[in-house]
Amino acid sequence: MHNSAQQDSTNHNSPFPRLHELSMNVWWSWTPVVRQVFENLDQTVWRQTHHNPVKLLQEVKPERLASLSQDIIFTRQYQAAVKAYDDYMTKTDHWFGTNFPQVAKASIGYFSAEFGLHNSIPIYSGGLGVLAGDHLKEASDLGIPLVGVSFMYSQAYFRQVIGPDGWQQAVNERFDRTSSAIQPAMLPTGKQCQITVQLGNRPVHCLIWFIQVGRILLYLLDTDVEDNQPDDRTLSARLYGGDQRTRLCQEVLLGIGGVRALRSLGIQPRMWHANEGHAAFLNLERMRELLQQGVSYSDAISQIRASSLFTTHTPVPAGHDVFSEDLINQHFSSYWTDMGLSREEFFALGQHPQEHPGQFHMTALAIRLSESVNGVSEEHGRVSRSMWQSMWPDRQEAQVPIHFVTNGVHVPTWIAPEMSHLYSKYLGPNWQDQSDESALWHRVLDIPDHELWEVRKFLKRKLLGFIRQRIQHGWTHGRLEAQQVLAGGALLNPYALTIGFGRRFATYKRANLLFYYPDRLKALLQNPWQPVQFIFAGKAHPADKPGQELIHEVYQFAKQHGFGGHITFLEDYDMHVAKFLVQGVDVWLNNPRPPLEASGTSGQKAALNGVPNLSVLDGWWKEGYDGSNGWAFPQATEGLEETAQDQHDAESLLHLLEKEVIPLYYQRDQDGIPHGWVKIVKNAIRTNAPRFSARRMLKDYVQQFYIVDHTRTHAEPSLERVR
Repeated sequence: MHNSAQQDSTNHNSPFPRLHELSMNVWWSWTPVVRQVFENLDQTVWRQTHHNPVKLLQEVKPERLASLSQDIIFTRQYQAAVKAYDDYMTKTDHWFGTNFPQVAKASIGYFSAEFGLHNSIPIYSGGLGVLAGDHLKEASDLGIPLVGVSFMYSQAYFRQVIGPDGWQQAVNERFDRTSSAIQPAMLPTGKQCQITVQLGNRPVHCLIWFIQVGRILLYLLDTDVEDNQPDDRTLSARLYGGDQRTRLCQEVLLGIGGVRALRSLGIQPRMWHANEGHAAFLNLERMRELLQQGVSYSDAISQIRASSLFTTHTPVPAGHDVFSEDLINQHFSSYWTDMGLSREEFFALGQHPQEHPGQFHMTALAIRLSESVNGVSEEHGRVSRSMWQSMWPDRQEAQVPIHFVTNGVHVPTWIAPEMSHLYSKYLGPNWQDQSDESALWHRVLDIPDHELWEVRKFLKRKLLGFIRQRIQHGWTHGRLEAQQVLAGGALLNPYALTIGFGRRFATYKRANLLFYYPDRLKALLQNPWQPVQFIFAGKAHPADKPGQELIHEVYQFAKQHGFGGHITFLEDYDMHVAKFLVQGVDVWLNNPRPPLEASGTSGQKAALNGVPNLSVLDGWWKEGYDGSNGWAFPQATEGLEETAQDQHDAESLLHLLEKEVIPLYYQRDQDGIPHGWVKIVKNAIRTNAPRFSARRMLKDYVQQFYIVDHTRTHAEPSLERVR
């Protein structure tokens, strides 16, 4: 535990002295009893601060606190929140400690370029970061001794604004760290931890900060240090920004600097988990340490591999970082000398056997120095074995040792409060503690159809109310024009079948597939007896012009007569918007071009909340779909060209909507309840909620990798990789 330098000076005189402590642990973000306390402090300020309790406490008036000190109900809520926090933080009979007492204190280093914890800490861009955030939260709940490493992004990811012309504008805003749950990581000397990494011929210094995530600490590297050169001070400013040189410098700092930060803080993980190739340099640093201690090259590689896990997240070639020979020469010439390696030996560690000759491939480096490698769904594991077979030239594809752990979502973070209450009533009050147990979820079938249907209708009204509030705010403050009000969802119908599509606007995710046959779609949308509407949301990377063109295309439909009012685009998709979407729509649409969807987790969040998926059979849905719990596109013939595949899938999508999805939704009894639809909803929950929870995912990582690697001592790798 580290002491915060940001302690509220009025904290000791406050009638509620532990509010600050509660605000500085993002455990509150998935704990309703604490969130309720902050909301009741001042509901207006809570909304104005975008549910940021640190900023709330900075702005709430002392008179308000004094008034609440006389409020018996609030005082009891506060006391209950403090007790819940103390019980959680001091709990000893958690799952990990109970099942693996021999390694209960053996820490696991988990490195990721981004972590999505809450909107008030915007150091994430999308799915990879949100998954990493869920990973930490569930590790905390299960008592897994994880420690996270990432960056303190001073500008975070961009805020998306869609102009009247439908083009995305990327707005970069400085992130005010002092109004968030970020604290300095202090050394026993009383000074803030600082490490140094050599980048080429210059040293770059990093201050270390931390975020408390329940029982887990997430450490953040920050190059905004006075001693650094001006350009180096901005290296940690922006997530996925800058050119290749900036990206390489960031990844050097994340991997090498991250290891040095943990060492400086006295943390010695026995297991190291790289979440995607951005962090692959961490194993180079560990290898350097061993070589400088006199360990032989072969023994050093064996020791590094034996305690390393690498998770790859994308079958899209562009998603794997590759750096030029010149860039590596500029930044590593002294480093390989420190390792005692020749230039050729060093470059061999990052060589892809067949592609990118003469370049340094981060995924190849991560695979080469990790005994355990996994994809993030069963299908992605298969695709990854095919992609990386050349790393094991003497092995058949089926024998390539790339395994899989299918992604899951942190249930307390993503469940709608109304659905949680319903589950508590019919599954039992402690259902979240058993969220990975399939038998528990069979009780969903006992929920009366009318009760489940009422909750689902309420969540849709809640979503549309949220959309209208955003539009009203934008119009009132003169930011929106009339066409933007239309495209932003002002005319959405609370009684219409509402289909959601929310994700990064990469071209392979095919956000425009729905519009392949516009006349046929228009006929669906304009049916007065069975109305349908679609809500789109998502960002495209500022350097991804084709992705931005997709946003523009969808936005143009949202403004057109015949489509406007039925097609909506929500700008600035983030965790806050995502919660309303995955909880409030009726169907979750996902139509990437197979097999390019590694897993996908938004549809898992939707299913948890009773939203069936309409998706291609790729990623997690290939495991999740059983014919009774949603809809799947018929698989196209293998080997089709992209245009032919798109045509096939667009036809399949419209056919499913016309013949199955829409008719079933509007097939009601005399009380207006669609029993056939509710059956699909129940099956979506029953079959998907336990299998695709982060609780199941973390238990899989522990049992398949973390514990195996903890007990492996300097073992030779089971299969030799290409050197």
